[in-house]
Amino acid sequence: MTEILTLLLVGLSVGLGNFAASIAIGLSGVNKVLRLRIAVIFGLFETVMPIIGLVIGQRIANKLGGYSNLIGGSLLGLSGLYLVVSALRKTDKTEVKNASQSMGKLLIAALSLSVDNLIVGFGLGTHHQSLLLAAVIIGSTSVVLSLIGLELGSRLSTKVEEYSEILSGLILILVGIAIGLKIL
Repeated sequence: MTEILTLLLVGLSVGLGNFAASIAIGLSGVNKVLRLRIAVIFGLFETVMPIIGLVIGQRIANKLGGYSNLIGGSLLGLSGLYLVVSALRKTDKTEVKNASQSMGKLLIAALSLSVDNLIVGFGLGTHHQSLLLAAVIIGSTSVVLSLIGLELGSRLSTKVEEYSEILSGLILILVGIAIGLKIL
């Protein structure tokens, strides 16, 4: 049960990054077909990148021994801290906001949003999470949050985008602490 809770929290955290980006894209206005395409591509990248990290983390965890939880938890916490700092600094996300203009820009935006999820996946891998369960939970959460963000983007102000990134970072920090302390 704690494995599912951990994956749900991480899925929510990485999905909130997509949620924020989707709001930014949604503010510019996109049709239903493009909304679905964006959600699927964002979800695919947000699923694949942590899974790659998870596989690497699982392979290295045995070599790390008793320190694997501490290292994995620290990496998750640092990723969360990075997200919070980036949100507070209001890092320019022009490439994300313009992602709907072409397939190439959309793929680059999806990649740029998910690169840090390699570290998240690595952190989970040191915690010995199920690969299939992680893929299903993280992927579905990411797609759903992307769709919600695209819908809300056309209706809400940019403040929601900023707060979702901060929340995402805070969730990762808490999960990292819990894994590091072996609570989860």
